[in-house]
Amino acid sequence: MFACINLSFGGPEVLEWLEVPTPTPGPGEVLIEVVAAGVNRADLLQRTGNYPPPPGISDIIGLEVSGHIAGLGEGVTTHAVGDPVVAFIAGGGYAQYVTCPAGQAVAPPNDVDLVSAAGLMSVAGTVVSNMDRVGLKAGDVFLAHGGAGGIGSFAIQYGKALGATVATTAGSPEKLEYCRWLGADIAIDYHDEWWDALKVATDDYGADIILDLLGGGYLEHNMDVLAPDGRLVIIGMQKGTKGEINIAKMLGKRATVMATSIRQRPVAQKCAIVAAVAERVWPLIETGQIQLSPETLFPLYDAARAHEFLASGDNIGKIILVA
Repeated sequence: MFACINLSFGGPEVLEWLEVPTPTPGPGEVLIEVVAAGVNRADLLQRTGNYPPPPGISDIIGLEVSGHIAGLGEGVTTHAVGDPVVAFIAGGGYAQYVTCPAGQAVAPPNDVDLVSAAGLMSVAGTVVSNMDRVGLKAGDVFLAHGGAGGIGSFAIQYGKALGATVATTAGSPEKLEYCRWLGADIAIDYHDEWWDALKVATDDYGADIILDLLGGGYLEHNMDVLAPDGRLVIIGMQKGTKGEINIAKMLGKRATVMATSIRQRPVAQKCAIVAAVAERVWPLIETGQIQLSPETLFPLYDAARAHEFLASGDNIGKIILVA
């Protein structure tokens, strides 16, 4: 098979389309012939050497794919060869074939084609698992940074589906309008002093829950706007890996700060997340409560250009590689 791999760490130019051995599914695994693969910020980190795969996982980049079952490992009875699936994987997605535990692959939502489905599992799994952990509920004020991106655009709609008041940040009038169209109650340009704007918009209350992809550079201001008993969930490092927290402010707010990642979790936890997405998110997509993000498509062999586009910050919605 062919795969888009990096033999060294660096910029997008290190990605090469090369022939490599086709993987064989082990016990409890399935082999997927890839139709499309989602592109995520974590992929850019792996390409630069800052997000290595877990032990025993392919070092080919790619954390989510769609395709058809092409082979079954010993003991797999939940799938059949030819079944359409989407999969949340730990690596190996930028390739013509990939293996994963059977429980990490499920049928896509009804009436969603496999190309569009390729961009659903990572964003849905990330948002649902984290919001379950912090207990997002109706009436909460929920701040999702980066509302025009893949995770942000899903988080806005998921928060609204749960009955939350949703605030978000984005970087252009076009992106802010898109966030409002998705249902955001409060949309703020992050080039401005968004923390002050959020306080004004919420009568100085702030946010009960913050989903943050930016990391260290946003830590101080996230803490400023966190409401009493608020929860800050950090899932990315786009603005750095380090920041300072005022412990006295945390104590005064009874705040919770957590950082989470799905990639390193045990297989059983990943399978549970995939099952939760299929059970609770697919119906929201099928009934139209959650709309699919706009998509920018690139050929799988041209992953370097997709990485350049994601890094530029110009995209709205999801970037997908098509085999």
